[in-house]
Amino acid sequence: MHSADLVFSYFPNLSIQQQEQFKKLFALYSEWNDKINVISRKDIENLYINHVLHSLGIAKVMAFKPGAHVLDVGTGGGFPGIPLAILFPETKFHLVDSIGKKITVVKNVAEGINLKNVHAEQIRAEQVKGEYDFIVSRAVTRIKEFYQWIHQKVKKKSVHDLDNGILYLKGGDLEEELNELKKPYQLFDLPQYFKEEFFETKKVVYVPL
Repeated sequence: MHSADLVFSYFPNLSIQQQEQFKKLFALYSEWNDKINVISRKDIENLYINHVLHSLGIAKVMAFKPGAHVLDVGTGGGFPGIPLAILFPETKFHLVDSIGKKITVVKNVAEGINLKNVHAEQIRAEQVKGEYDFIVSRAVTRIKEFYQWIHQKVKKKSVHDLDNGILYLKGGDLEEELNELKKPYQLFDLPQYFKEEFFETKKVVYVPL
């Protein structure tokens, strides 16, 4: 199932507007990927599994509240930020990447689906000002290094079921990397939420701050 129907099968309570936004992603990413390569050419056919649904793995762990602020670091073409922003229209998402071309794609995709709760900016993670409830990302670097970039950008007061912190999408054997972090963490295995083979070793790493 290489269409938005895959998303709908796991998230059945979407509004008509949200369904339309998810449906439009394939055409928009295909068009922009021809101009600026943000997804590997052979991977664009798997957009809904490898990128959209993978991003929404975070939503299986955390339902962001209205008014919450979420920072997506190293967003690339807008993952996990854009799928999460569609799913949580009352939450504010700040998508950052150091590469301007990628932010161009993010801005145009967000505009193309009329996504009002996304602010995309070309900036390095260390230079971001402000504080956020959660910081999300998709395997941009080792977790210890990521933690050092962003650990001072998290609000002290938590209003969600999990304390404020990092929600990090990562795959494979993470034992060595997480030991290096020397902080409490929790792992959520994505196969408990999604049955596709792609998710076999994929996880959400939660690090409370």
